[in-house]
Parts: sequence; structure tokens; C-alpha cells
Amino acid sequence: MKLQNNSLIIVFLLMLSACGPTHNAEKLDAYFDGALMEYNRKLTDVIVADIFTPPVASRIYAYPNIAAYEGARFLEPDRPSLAGQLNGLDVLPKPDSLKSYYYPLVSLIAFTNVAEYLVYDLERIDKMEMELLKEVRDIGIDREMYDNSVAYGKNLAEKILEWAVKDGYHRRTALPRYSVSEDPGRWRPTPPDYMEAIEPHWNTLRPFVLDSAAQFDPGLPTSFDTDEESQFYKEAKEVYETVKNLDDEQLAIAKFWDCNPNISHTKGHVMYFQQQISPGGHWMHIAAQVLDEQKAYMVESAATLALTGIVLADAFISCWDQKYKSSLTRPETYINKYMDSDWAPILQTPAFPEHTSGHSVASTAAATMLTHIFGDDYAFADATEVPYGLPIRSYPSFIRASQEAAISRLYGGIHYKPAIELGIRQGAAVGNYVIKNLDIKGSK
Repeated sequence: MKLQNNSLIIVFLLMLSACGPTHNAEKLDAYFDGALMEYNRKLTDVIVADIFTPPVASRIYAYPNIAAYEGARFLEPDRPSLAGQLNGLDVLPKPDSLKSYYYPLVSLIAFTNVAEYLVYDLERIDKMEMELLKEVRDIGIDREMYDNSVAYGKNLAEKILEWAVKDGYHRRTALPRYSVSEDPGRWRPTPPDYMEAIEPHWNTLRPFVLDSAAQFDPGLPTSFDTDEESQFYKEAKEVYETVKNLDDEQLAIAKFWDCNPNISHTKGHVMYFQQQISPGGHWMHIAAQVLDEQKAYMVESAATLALTGIVLADAFISCWDQKYKSSLTRPETYINKYMDSDWAPILQTPAFPEHTSGHSVASTAAATMLTHIFGDDYAFADATEVPYGLPIRSYPSFIRASQEAAISRLYGGIHYKPAIELGIRQGAAVGNYVIKNLDIKGSK
């Protein structure tokens, strides 16, 4: 009789195993190590292919990574929510205490479900999610935990999207286009495409942490002047001479930090476009590289990427506020009219006003945040531009990298020195303010 009972137990266990895969916690954890960094890289591929402008790209990185953090934070009981800390984000749904969840899966599902509503190629994001779910099932996960996790991740995403849709992004397209003025000091479209101004109303978006877009106004540029003895003429002459006398290292720096999402090239009568990563995307990749190097636990990765995304998004809102207030003409326009009609910058001039430098603001803000997280002297090798045909560059710190990104705009011939210097100051102010006002460790 005892032998018969044992046989029944064995049969019952075999029947259970046939109903679905065993929950394989060790392999699941190994699979999700580094997954969020990889999904940010996949999101970059979509952003590049969809040709989003730098400010729009910064918004696309921010929201999915906030959602991912809100899903991953329950891996550590004391991690606070960003709800109540970010402007307009009041309450997010909490997990049901009576249900079991696998929070790394919650995190990635929240990430993909937010991301697909922010890009054009939503089918590509949807495919990423389908592949993720298949791989998780193939590894082996408790079915009830799987269902709970997917449902909760989607619920988080829905609430994040309800918050995102109220940030003014869709309303901005109904506002007037930038009007080109006859004033020679004001920005006008530049060669070779003479594109209209990009995102003239970006400052109307709700910031994530800043009180307003104008909170850290860096001040106006040098007063426009065509007199050869004027300060403005001297600043333009500095750009002109720098480009004419560029050495190999300065040229390499200019190209490495180009980060123009859509560069046009003309061969004969044919024009084609080259897509690249955005400035914000470059810094998101730096953060991802460091997290990979650190073998960071998922909640640390989620927190770092969310903070980096947030500070970049607010940096672009702050920078764009000043750009269209001052609406300063670019060096290319000024130099061609008042110095040398045949002069051309090393980099293609972006289609928006000059002051302040977006690279200076965004890079300094991101570097300030990453320095806060990883320390003052964190040396790293930046391989972000390798897929775009450029070599790795190494830096002794995030701040040194941001300083190089900033000065690259002078080497490239697209910014006067004050836009760089004041942009650095503006980016540092944004970065420090976000650090001061966001708590993701439960320590404040």
C-alpha cells in the first residue's frame, strides 16, 4: 500500500511538471542582469531610426525609465516612489499584498509599454516585448507570478502615460511656427537644408523637477554687433580662427560629440541623410556602460537611468527656453555675411538658435548627476559612438567628458564661447537642483 501511494505521488508530480515550466529563479535573475541597459540601447535604435530631435529624444528616454524604476523599486522595501516628487505625478498603483510578483519583469513591461506610445515605430517596441515574454516563459516562471507581473507592469505604464499626456507635448504643435525676422542678429535657417526652427515652444512643456523652464536662466548672450572692434565680432572671429586652425585631436573631439540626429549629405544631384544618436542618448549610453561595468543590481540600474533621463529632459527644457528668448544668429550665418562667404563649420549647424549650447547644458547636467551617483573621479571608456564609425574615447571623470562635449561645439564651428560657458553653468544648476529635490534612496 505504501509503495502504491508513493507511485501516485510521483505520477501527480509528473502531471504538475507537464502543466508548465518550473520557476527558475536563478536563471531568471541572470537573464535580467543588465536587461534594462540593453532595452535602453534598443530604444535608442528606434529613436535614431525615427529621427527624433534632441529635445524630443530626451522626453522619450525619461518616461519609460521612470516607469521602469517604479516597477523595480519594490526589490528594495525602502525605495521611495517618484510619485509626489515629480511635477504632476501624484499617485501610482501599488502591488497587491496578496499576490506574488517578479519585479524585474514588472519593470521591463512598464518600460516597453510606455516606450511604444512615445515613438513612431511602435511595432518594433511591441516585438521587443513579445520576445521578452517568450524568453521569460522559456526560462521558466511561475504562471501566476508571470500573469501578476505583466498585469501590474501594464497598469503602471498606463498611469505613467496618463501623466505624460498632460505635459504639454501634444499642445505645442498648435502654437505658431517660428517667424524669421529681418533683424540680422536673430536666428535664421542655415545651410545646407535651411530647415525651419526645431521645437520653438519646447519651453511650454511641464518640467519634471524644475519649477519652470526659466528657473535657471543663464543670462543673455553678448549684444549683436558688426563692428570689428566689438566683443561680438571678436567672439565670431574666435570661432572662425578655431575652425581654420583645428588640429587632429580637436577635429576628433568635434566629430565624437557631433550627436546630430539627422545629417544631410549631397553627392551631385542626390541628397541622403545619416542618422546618429542624440546628445541625451549619448549620455544615457554612458550611464548604461557604467552600470554594466559595475554589474549593478536592477533597482540601482533603474534608479540611475531614471535620474539620468529626468535630468536630461529638464536640461533640454531649460536650454530651449533661453534659445528662443535670445534667438541668436549662428556663427555660420554671421561669418558668411561679415567675414568670409566661403567659410563653413566642421559640423552641420543644427536648426535652432545658438544661445545656449544644448550640448553644454545637457552634458553638464548629466555629468553632474552621474558624478553624484558614482563619484568625482570615476574613469570610464566611452564606446557610444563605435556603432557610428568612431573610436572609443576615455575620460578620467564624467565632468571632464562633459567639458569636452561642451568645447566640441567651438571646435565644430557652431557655437560662440559664451553659449558654451553659460551653458555649462546652466547645466550644473539644473543637475544640482534635480539632485537636491529627488529622493530615490529613502535617505532624505
